[in-house]
Amino acid sequence: MLVLSRKVNQSIMIGDDIEIKILEIRGDQVRIGIEAPKKVPVHRKEVYEAIVRENILAAQMAAQVEEKIEESVVKELQRLKKKKD
Repeated sequence: MLVLSRKVNQSIMIGDDIEIKILEIRGDQVRIGIEAPKKVPVHRKEVYEAIVRENILAAQMAAQVEEKIEESVVKELQRLKKKKD
């Protein structure tokens, strides 16, 4: 981990196009501004973690739905085969 000290109105650059600027220091809180391209998502960590959890749940649900559809298709094919015989 890189640790840097910055004062109000000083910045940190990440790559060529992401700037993190210290806007204000008040007690134990630091306000920062982040300038990044629109294509780069910027979230508080707790929001990011919630998004990841929701994406995992959605993927699991999709897999379960796909499995149920496959089961239904197999049952229907078996039913049609029996009907044909």
